[in-house]
Amino acid sequence: MLLTIDTNDRRAIYQQVADGIKALIAKGELAEGAALPPVRQLAADLGVNLNTIAAAYRELQDEGLILVKHGSGAVVASRTMTRHSVDELRRPLRTALTQLVLAGIPRGRILSIVTAELHALLKESK
Repeated sequence: MLLTIDTNDRRAIYQQVADGIKALIAKGELAEGAALPPVRQLAADLGVNLNTIAAAYRELQDEGLILVKHGSGAVVASRTMTRHSVDELRRPLRTALTQLVLAGIPRGRILSIVTAELHALLKESK
């Protein structure tokens, strides 16, 4: 599993890890039922505290993206198990779009950014 930590990123390290795992799941690089590395191993691989990885795994579990069974590790959950409604999933998209509009980016450019990101995500997941 390829994850990197960006020391210049303003997000907390646990959030970078959680977002990285989310991206791997979305791209299909981590399929349903795939085992995630143990917390200690991933922490050692990334050079971070194991509590940081545990926090990332807890967030992913709370979002229904992984299942954690103490003693047997974490696995990617079924996509049909997600606990989020479409309205809940649209909130962060709306926030990101609002930031783009407030940055003064023209509508056409915003649409091309969104289209390119979606294309890249779907292309890589096949």
